[in-house]
Amino acid sequence: MSHQNESIKSIYFALSANLGIAVTKTIAAVITGSGAMLAESIHSFADCGNQGLLFWGLKAAKKKPDLEHPLGYGKEIYFWSFIVAMILFSMGGLFSIYEGIHKIHLHEGLKNPVIAIVVLAVSMIFEAASLYGCLTQINKLRHNVSLWTWYKNSRQSELVIVLGEDTAALLGLSFAIISIVIYIITGNPVFDAIGSIGIGVLLIIVSFIIAIKVKGLLIGQSADTETHAKIKTLLEARPEIDQVFNLITLQLGTQIMVAVKAKMAKVDSVDQLINNINTCEAELKKENSSIQWVFFEPDFKE
Repeated sequence: MSHQNESIKSIYFALSANLGIAVTKTIAAVITGSGAMLAESIHSFADCGNQGLLFWGLKAAKKKPDLEHPLGYGKEIYFWSFIVAMILFSMGGLFSIYEGIHKIHLHEGLKNPVIAIVVLAVSMIFEAASLYGCLTQINKLRHNVSLWTWYKNSRQSELVIVLGEDTAALLGLSFAIISIVIYIITGNPVFDAIGSIGIGVLLIIVSFIIAIKVKGLLIGQSADTETHAKIKTLLEARPEIDQVFNLITLQLGTQIMVAVKAKMAKVDSVDQLINNINTCEAELKKENSSIQWVFFEPDFKE
């Protein structure tokens, strides 16, 4: 549950920042006529919608198991995270490229480009604050490993999404400012359009990276390496178990399913064997509260 709280805080920070930024950018885009600014405003509104979908996904993932979904609805957050990646690709990336190409054909200059730069600079401050909030929550979970290692091993798609969005937003804002500054220096409106196209390409790249990451979780991915290793170590240390033949973990949102095939210690009765298995299951859940389902297969060989 604490992991989910950190995700909610990160999403809330991002939503608060993006909503204010989106409105400000839209006003500035109308005043200045900047294609890069309009692309950035669409990007921010899309991000607001994305954060709303992530909130929805986290809420849906809490639904209790039923006959049709006996392992619960935890993977719903992965589905909505994948949808967010697609929205980032379509509404963010493709629209920005379209807007840039459209501006190239119009050959229109910017009105009050200084206003655009000021708005973009302020937006960068808010986006940086949102990214800082996201990284603060991630730092509580990554246990001194590098950010890249955390990204590769993370099973929290919502945090991966927010990190990707905030990073793309800061890079996109940088592109927009550079393109407008070059326009001011050269007087050539094509540079503003190129900035919009650059933002679009950036968003498409980020959306693909996120989509590939979430795809693995959506298909079905094990618990992270550290968690898997801890579960195996605990089982191998139990006096009720002689040897662990096979261990399968499956990440289901914030919950984990564990399947074990093991050679159990010799006992005098079936009842004692069952009690030993139940003890192992209870210890696993006690050690890791995210473990919701444990399936034991006692056997003599692999």
